Amino acid sequence: MMFPDQIREAIDKNTPVVMALGVIEYHAEHLCPGVDTLVVQGALEMLEKEMDLVVLPPFWYGAASYAVSAPERKGGIHVDSGVLNVFARQLFYNLLRIGFRNIRLFYHHQSENFASGMPNDLAFRLAAKQEIFAMLDREQGEGWWGENPESANYYAEHEAGTDPFSWIRVEPFMSAEAQSRWPIDHAGEQETSLMLAFCPEGVDMKRFDGKYWYAQHAPKANTEYAEKAKAFILDDLRKRLTE
Repeated sequence: MMFPDQIREAIDKNTPVVMALGVIEYHAEHLCPGVDTLVVQGALEMLEKEMDLVVLPPFWYGAASYAVSAPERKGGIHVDSGVLNVFARQLFYNLLRIGFRNIRLFYHHQSENFASGMPNDLAFRLAAKQEIFAMLDREQGEGWWGENPESANYYAEHEAGTDPFSWIRVEPFMSAEAQSRWPIDHAGEQETSLMLAFCPEGVDMKRFDGKYWYAQHAPKANTEYAEKAKAFILDDLRKRLTE
């Protein structure tokens, strides 16, 4: 919904360009399958009302895996990470050509494994580095780092987070501190509460059937938990987006 002059203004101001990197995955009977995308998108839309952001359409079709459940009659969608990497490279190629240099993708699915990475986020993290390298090689030629005197500032820029490889960041929706306070689960108290906070229309506890071990604590979800988690997560995202 942005007009071209607004896009140019966002480029000139280095406004954060944000996207929810999500999946569609079965989350028991009481939650809709879009949980991992909807909580991130909900938070970004809340932040957009109070700060300058370019909000890209969410990406839904990630590498969910079928570890939780087979997709038949339950709605899960899994796209192989190799396919995602090809798509992500094309996406980042275009965003960089437009002129964006502050691109931030936030994901929730399997983000407790951020240090080692999981197929969904790794596909996009790798693509980000591949396309930045390709752009620098294309525009500045081989040897752009070692033979360019201006690269002497590279390590200081890296420390400050302003080096070229910071142009695209793929980050967990919940920081390590947020996860320590509200440990991630799957369709249990935590995720059900997050949905109450960021997308309450995707929760219907009347449909809860208690069938799956991972969702046993879902009935403990409550608005007090949800509001505290929401406030912390939003404040944390504000700080990260304004670094």
